[in-house]
Amino acid sequence: MATKIVLVGAGSAQFGYGTLGDIFQSKTLYGSEIVLHDINPAALAVTEKTAREFLAAEDLPFTVSATTDRPTALRGAEFVIISIEVGDRFALWDLDWQIPQQYGIQQVYGENGGPGGLFHSLRIIPPILDICADVADICPDAWVFNYSNPMSRICTTVHRRFPQLNFVGMCHEIASLERYLPEMLGTSFENLNLRAGGLNHFSVLLEARYKDSGKDAYGDVRAKAPDYFSRLPGYSDILAYTRNHGKLLETEGSTERDALGGKDSAYPWADRTLFKEILEKFHHLPITGDSHFGEYIRWASEVSDHRGILDFYTFYRNYLGQVQPKIELKLKERVVPIMEGILGDSGYEESAVNIPNRGFIKQLPEFIAVEVPATVDKRGVHGIRVDMPAGIGGLLSNQIAIHDLTADAVLEGSRDLVIQALLVDSVNDKCRAIPELVDVMISRQSPWLDYLK
Repeated sequence: MATKIVLVGAGSAQFGYGTLGDIFQSKTLYGSEIVLHDINPAALAVTEKTAREFLAAEDLPFTVSATTDRPTALRGAEFVIISIEVGDRFALWDLDWQIPQQYGIQQVYGENGGPGGLFHSLRIIPPILDICADVADICPDAWVFNYSNPMSRICTTVHRRFPQLNFVGMCHEIASLERYLPEMLGTSFENLNLRAGGLNHFSVLLEARYKDSGKDAYGDVRAKAPDYFSRLPGYSDILAYTRNHGKLLETEGSTERDALGGKDSAYPWADRTLFKEILEKFHHLPITGDSHFGEYIRWASEVSDHRGILDFYTFYRNYLGQVQPKIELKLKERVVPIMEGILGDSGYEESAVNIPNRGFIKQLPEFIAVEVPATVDKRGVHGIRVDMPAGIGGLLSNQIAIHDLTADAVLEGSRDLVIQALLVDSVNDKCRAIPELVDVMISRQSPWLDYLK
């Protein structure tokens, strides 16, 4: 019987085309039935047409169909992949970022952590819960993979509402290790045993070892990282290049230096001045740059590369507005290897998944979704315990109450719990203005936040 894979949010060409390319390149998945689902029928029809034409041109053994009816799409599904947003993504993101700053909260980005991450979560989690309710009713044994952000808050809330659901969060930030470490250490990526862990967009490299010699590699990472990252180009360099040359750069899959023809950055520690502080003071390498890592730390506003964060946002917004996605027979994300591992009972180790903390990070409670390595076999995805240093564990622990209150605020539709979530967030140092801030956000982000009473 053919494997049925459902893509929820497939009207997005960026997600739909990219995921279709990942699936189409997999011989293990040959013969699969792929169902595209979206609430936008016009965008969905474009993705379906493009997929059918690609399959015909490449003579690949897959079937593709599309429907705006979610129960029909989910019937008999073995795998469900979700990537959605609500409303005008960037207009709402601007509100998430700027309105808390107007009230004096020094958040550095506003997507996943801090007040901006809270309001993003409050908008996007309810429709994801609706999708999961259908999965639980129609195909309860399916494996559900989520690409949407804020990842850890989504996963935490979904598992609180549907504890039996096979729901896994996926993020490609871990791929930065493959881009940087081989060049920095002078060895192939295949010669490195690596493990990382933490929360999504708030994780660090925990172990590094050379396979050929069995020797520890973290000492070399710590010794070589300062010289390497202090000169590595960042998004201020990339944005300047695109403006000067009139073309966009594709940075995924390569280092920024490669994309700019081998040039060093015009700015020391571009995108990584907070990263530098973590490396120097906590002695561990962050997986992400300042824009993400800084969303979870109160003092990030003092030491982050604000120019780089603003230039990244500008570049990213321009990139998504101008890039022409296409289907390519090239693996870009990690969901397909996991599906292959489940179907083939491979037992391989996946470098990063977001799942409930079942003792994987000792400093965090079981209810919170953590990002850890995992083994994959016919029974599914199984997290691996990692040894989190006390200092990094302390930073992570600041997120416990925030995730707890975010989940309950969504599930109970509670304005009061939203206020409390802001008041326990270490990024926030305000009190009296918080109820007004919440009311302004509910008003400005109607109808998505109207459920909060």
